[in-house]
Amino acid sequence: MPKVLIAYYSRSGTTEKMAKLIARGVSKEGIEPDIRKVADIKAEELLKYDGIVIGSPTYYGTMSYEVKKLFDESVKFHGKLEGKVGGAFSSSANVAGGNETTIMDIIDALLIHGLIVQGDPRGDHYGPVAVGSIDGRAEKECLKFGGRIANLVKKVGEEA
Repeated sequence: MPKVLIAYYSRSGTTEKMAKLIARGVSKEGIEPDIRKVADIKAEELLKYDGIVIGSPTYYGTMSYEVKKLFDESVKFHGKLEGKVGGAFSSSANVAGGNETTIMDIIDALLIHGLIVQGDPRGDHYGPVAVGSIDGRAEKECLKFGGRIANLVKKVGEEA
C-alpha cells in the first residue's frame, strides 16, 4: 500500500493540527498517512515513501531551521526521490506573514529532488495556509489538499 509522509515542525501547535487534517484527507482516499515531526525523521527515511508533504510555520518569510535541516541532510539522496509526489503547507501569525514564500521554498527543495508537485487552480494554489489559528477555510483546504495528494500518488503509482 502506498504511504505518504506528512512531516512538520510546530511550536504553537497550529502546523501540527494542519498535518493531522491533511492526514485525514489522505486517509479518506485510501492511502496510508504517516505523520511525523521533522526532528524524528532521518533523511534516508524519505526514500520509503510514495508521497512527501512538508509543513512549517513561517519564520522570517521561510521555513523553520528544523525543516531546512532535514532538506540539508537529504542532499546525499539527491536524485533518489525523483518521481515521488510532494507538497507543502504553512502557518503564520499574520496575513502577508510569509506563508506563500515559505511554501515556495519548501516546494523549491522538493522540485530540486525531482518530486512531482501539483498546484490547485481553486483555493490555496501552492498548498494550505493558516493565519493565526485554523479557521473553517484552512481546515477545508487541508482536507482537500490531503485528498489531492493521495489521488496523485495513486495516479503516479498506476503509471509506474
